[in-house]
Amino acid sequence: MQKNVNRRDREYLRLIREKYPTVQAAATEMINIEAILRLPKGTEHFMSDLHGEYEAFCHIMNNCSGVIREKVERLYGNTMSKRERDEFATLIYYPSAIMAEKKAQRAAGKAWFLAQLHRLVEVCRSVASKYTRSKVRKALPPYFDYIIDELINMDRDDFDKEAYYSEIFTSIIELGRAEAFVIAITDLIKRLAADSLHIVGDVYDRGENPDKIMDLLIAHHNADVQWGNHDIQWMGAHMGNEASMLSVVDLSLKYDNADLLEEGYGISLRKLSLYAAEEMDDDPRFYPVGTDPKTAGDSVRLLAKMRKAAFLMQLKAEGRIIERRPEYGMESRNILKKVDFAAGTFCGAKLGDASFPNVDPAAPLAFTKTERDVIDSLKRSFRSSEKLSRHIAFLMSHGSAYKICNNNLIFHGCVPLEPDGSYMNFCGHEGRDLLDYCDRTVRRAYAAFCGGGEDEEALDFFFYLWCGRCSPLYGREKITTFERLYIDDPAFHKEQDNSYYVYCKRKSFCERVLKDFGIEGQYSHIINGHVPVRTKLGENPVKAEGKLIVIDGGFCKAYHEKTGIAGYTLIYNSHGLRLCAHEPFDSIEKAIEQRSDIHSEVTVFETREKRLLVSDTDTGRELQEQLEGLRFLMQSFKKQMSD
Repeated sequence: MQKNVNRRDREYLRLIREKYPTVQAAATEMINIEAILRLPKGTEHFMSDLHGEYEAFCHIMNNCSGVIREKVERLYGNTMSKRERDEFATLIYYPSAIMAEKKAQRAAGKAWFLAQLHRLVEVCRSVASKYTRSKVRKALPPYFDYIIDELINMDRDDFDKEAYYSEIFTSIIELGRAEAFVIAITDLIKRLAADSLHIVGDVYDRGENPDKIMDLLIAHHNADVQWGNHDIQWMGAHMGNEASMLSVVDLSLKYDNADLLEEGYGISLRKLSLYAAEEMDDDPRFYPVGTDPKTAGDSVRLLAKMRKAAFLMQLKAEGRIIERRPEYGMESRNILKKVDFAAGTFCGAKLGDASFPNVDPAAPLAFTKTERDVIDSLKRSFRSSEKLSRHIAFLMSHGSAYKICNNNLIFHGCVPLEPDGSYMNFCGHEGRDLLDYCDRTVRRAYAAFCGGGEDEEALDFFFYLWCGRCSPLYGREKITTFERLYIDDPAFHKEQDNSYYVYCKRKSFCERVLKDFGIEGQYSHIINGHVPVRTKLGENPVKAEGKLIVIDGGFCKAYHEKTGIAGYTLIYNSHGLRLCAHEPFDSIEKAIEQRSDIHSEVTVFETREKRLLVSDTDTGRELQEQLEGLRFLMQSFKKQMSD
C-alpha cells in the first residue's frame, strides 16, 4: 500500500512541478493564494422566474440590483445634487445612450467628460477594492487595461500623480477616445459589482424577449442557471420532443408572442398558419390573453386558429408519450383518450364546447398527413435554429437541475414529497438521487442530439419534467390547461402544489433536505423560486426560520397584480444575506429619458458576526487544496536541496 501511495505522490509532484518548476514560482503562487484567501467574499446575486421580461432584467443587471446606486450615494451623496447623482448613475447603466443625448445637446464637451471620468474612476476603485489586483487585471477591457489599472491603483495623497492622471484624462478626450473609455470603464464597474449570478429557473415563458436575456447571460462573466420547467420545455423543443415543441408554440401564441419564434429564433410558422386557416374553427377560447372577443380582427382569429391547431396536436403528442412510457403513471392525463366525444364530456365533466377538428374519436392520437407535415416542418426549424442552439448549449454548459454553492442548495421547484412528508419515488429514484437522475437524463438526450441521433427514452423525459407528478421542476399534481380551456367549472382548474410547499415551511424539514444534499451548518439555506410569493398579502419569502428563501416575486408583468412587487434579487455578500424587492419597471427608454431607476426595498435578514472571506467559500476550499499541494512541492524542493 505504501508503495502505491508513493507512486501517486511522485506522479502528483511531477504534474505540479511542470506548472511550478522552481522554488520561486511555487513560493510566488503560495503568496498569491494566501492573499486571495484573506479577501472579502465576492458578491453573489440570485434571481428567479424572469419569464422573458428582458427590459426589467437588463436594468437590474445594469444597476446590479441597486449596488451601483449605493456606491454612487456613498461617494457623492454630499457633493452632488440628487439630479446629478441620478444622471451619473444612468450614465453607468446606459453610457452610449446618455453620451449620445449629451452630444445632441452639445453638452458633451471636455469639462463634462473630465468630470465624468474622475467620478467613474472613483466608483471603479470602490467596486474593485475587494479583489486582488491580479483578478481585476483579468477583468480589464482590452485597449484600456494598462490605463485603468494605473488609474484605480493610484495614490490619492500624491498630488503630483493627481496632475499626471488629469493629463491622462485630457489625452483620452483629445484623442477622441473618451466615449470608448466611458463604455469600457462602466462595463468594468458592472462586472466587478457582482461577482456571480445565479438564475434560479424559468428564463422562458410569456415575456417577449427571453432570447435577449439569454444573450445577456452568455455575455456575463460568471452566470449559471438552475433549470426551470419552462426552460426544460424549450430545451426539449430544440432537441425534437414534439410535445415540448408544440407546447412552446401554444404558449407563444397564447401570449401573442409569435415574433419570438419567427423573428427571434427564425422558426417558421407558415405551414401551421396555412393548415390552421384551412382546418380550424374560430374559437374565442384560444384568443391571445387580454383580447376582447368583440373587437378581435382577422389577425387575432388566425392566431387563435393556429394556437388551437398546435394545442390539439400537442395533446396527441403527449398521449403518444404517455402510452410509450407507462412508468410515468400518467394514464389519467392522456386527455384525448379520456374524452367522451359522443357525450361531450371529460372524466364525467361537461365540456363547454366539444369542437375537436381533425381528432378521430376512433383513433384520437393519430396525426393526419397534414398535421405530420406541419410537425416535421416545425421540428426542422426548432432543431436547426442557430440562435436557439447557442442558447440551449449555454443552458447545458452553465445549467443544471440543482447547484450547491457556498453552503446554499439552489433549485427551481422542489424536492418532490408524498403527503406524509416522505420523498416521492420515480422509477427507483427519490430525493437528491431523483434530481441527479433528472440531470443525467437531460444530458443523455443532449449528447445524442449533438451526435446527430436521438435517445427516445431520454427525449421523452422532457415532457415528464415539464408536467409530471414527480418532476422536481414542476412541483404540482397535474397541469390543467385542457380543463381551463374546455371546462367551465373552476373546481377542475386547480393545480395542486406538491406537499413540499407545505413541509418546506418547517426548519427541521429544510435541515433534513440540506443534510441529504451534504450541507449542514447554521448558515446553510435552500434557495428556490417557481411559486410566486404574494408579498402584498403579507407573505414572507424567508421561511422556515431563515432556512428557505423563495425568490419568485413575480418578475413577469402578468404576476405583478398577484404578488404586489416585480421580483426579488437575493444578494449574498461578505456581510450576509439581504433581499431586494423590486417595484415594477416601465421601460429602458423611460429610465434613460427621466434618469429613473427601479426602486428596491432592501431587507437585511442574516448578518454575519465575522465578515466572510474567500477562505470561507467553495473557491476558498479549492484554493486551500492547491496551497496544500504547493506546500508538498516546497517540501520536495527542500529535501532535494538537502540531499
